[in-house]
Amino acid sequence: MIREVLLHPHPLLTRRAEPAADPGRVIADLLDTMRSFGHCVGIAAPQIGELVRVAVVDCSGHPKAPANHGELVLVDPVIVAASGSKVGREGCLSIPELTGNVRRATHITVEAEGLRVEAEGFEARAIQHEIDHLDGLLFLDRVESLESDVFPRKQR
Repeated sequence: MIREVLLHPHPLLTRRAEPAADPGRVIADLLDTMRSFGHCVGIAAPQIGELVRVAVVDCSGHPKAPANHGELVLVDPVIVAASGSKVGREGCLSIPELTGNVRRATHITVEAEGLRVEAEGFEARAIQHEIDHLDGLLFLDRVESLESDVFPRKQR
């Protein structure tokens, strides 16, 4: 079922999510909701009002991620290794009017229920962005300067 995406400053977006006991329904709703946006590469459960540690990421077809793992379902994900560092522009369904420059690791290893993935570049950035949502963080919390690193989103 396609769900409404919560918008900043909704208070659920700043709360840490709990481990997922029965993530099936949430996973299905996340996938449906992500697919309903043509440009979306990920969404986390808190964005649809569910405070559980579940996120989905799919960078397939995105020009910045020619090498990727396709559709990833991340249940209780943990980044177990990270290296490199690069600033890149990020946007978010929960902050549709803005983008921002955010420094992220360029290579990560993430472990989730039944899954271990080594990701790099744009896919690594997308995974880190969604895991931040599970910790109650938005990309605005990661920019160095709200004055010089946040921009109005270009209209599609």
